[in-house]
Amino acid sequence: MKLTKLTLAAALLAGPAIAEEIMPVDVAYVDGAIESSLTGMPGDAANAPAIMDKGAGNCIACHAVSALSDIPFHGEVGPPLDGAGSRWSEAELRGIVANAKMTFEGSVMPSFYKNDGFTRPGDGYTGKAASGPVQPLLTAQQVEDVVAFLMTLKDE
Repeated sequence: MKLTKLTLAAALLAGPAIAEEIMPVDVAYVDGAIESSLTGMPGDAANAPAIMDKGAGNCIACHAVSALSDIPFHGEVGPPLDGAGSRWSEAELRGIVANAKMTFEGSVMPSFYKNDGFTRPGDGYTGKAASGPVQPLLTAQQVEDVVAFLMTLKDE
């Protein structure tokens, strides 16, 4: 009996830690927004600057972000991200980061959490077709981390 109670308690405590990741093909968009976390866990805003710099996201290549002023060479192709947490909800930001084309038709912003429906994916800079399954540019957790950071960028 003690073992059963202990096992049940361990399972209840471990529940959130073993949340299942939503795969790119299973993401449900509602008017461009993604209501639920892609990982079942909150993002960590502290991880976002490395992703948004010259990491997989490279957001600053197109967007200016005052909170990341220590990182050089902010772009002007996309709108500044200052105040993003005031302009959009968490679900809307998640949708924009995952696949901006679901919110802004014709956007030039890459789809960061998508792995199908491409016209001609290739192996980076080789000029050859992809040799295996295409992986999203960002992992589900990286999307959540960027969204957590963007939610901190509020208008004052």
